[in-house]
Amino acid sequence: MLQLLDFNENPNIGIYCRTNDSIVFLQKSLSKKTKQVVGKILDVKVLELCIADSTIIGSLLTFNSSGAIVTAFATAETFSALEEQGLRVFPIRDVINAAGNDILANDHGALVHPDLKNTTVKKISETLDVPVHKGTIASLGTVGMTAVVTNKGCLCHPKTTVEEKQQLEKVFDVDVMIGTVNHGFPMIGSGLVANTKGAIIGKMTTGIEMGRIEEALGFLE
Repeated sequence: MLQLLDFNENPNIGIYCRTNDSIVFLQKSLSKKTKQVVGKILDVKVLELCIADSTIIGSLLTFNSSGAIVTAFATAETFSALEEQGLRVFPIRDVINAAGNDILANDHGALVHPDLKNTTVKKISETLDVPVHKGTIASLGTVGMTAVVTNKGCLCHPKTTVEEKQQLEKVFDVDVMIGTVNHGFPMIGSGLVANTKGAIIGKMTTGIEMGRIEEALGFLE
């Protein structure tokens, strides 16, 4: 199920939201109707979250069905909110600590910013319970925003190289396609939030872009 949606008239919904197959964490201050739509389309429990006094939780958090990686600037209250959902939590204390921007993960693997410390990469692997690889997408280290991956498929930046695409397919064990969101914007993660059951997409996204999203993430029957 796919749905075009804005958050407070902002189509960059991926910056304010993060999901897996059972739960979605949303920025605070969204309308009750918006929260209901998100929960229905993704078929998940909806929880509001604030990370380090910020609404950009999609940029500061990433998680799969096993664990969550979050910026170390988050409060104990945030850590507790994540742990209460049965997730192992690792606060990332690296210089690069915007976990949602710099880590791309599903239940098969994770790709992380190439400049992350090896000790951090090891902790990410333990927390998410998957193999972790360093890499880029479209030569960018912010892999969490250059693509969206679920356990069924991956859509990534249109300038992704052949070698990067091959790495993505190997890491995540899914087919990988290229595309854009919000009328030609290449940073897929900024305008798309998806799991295996549905996707919410920034309202500026065109019909052609939606068709590509539908195909890439395995929603075509």
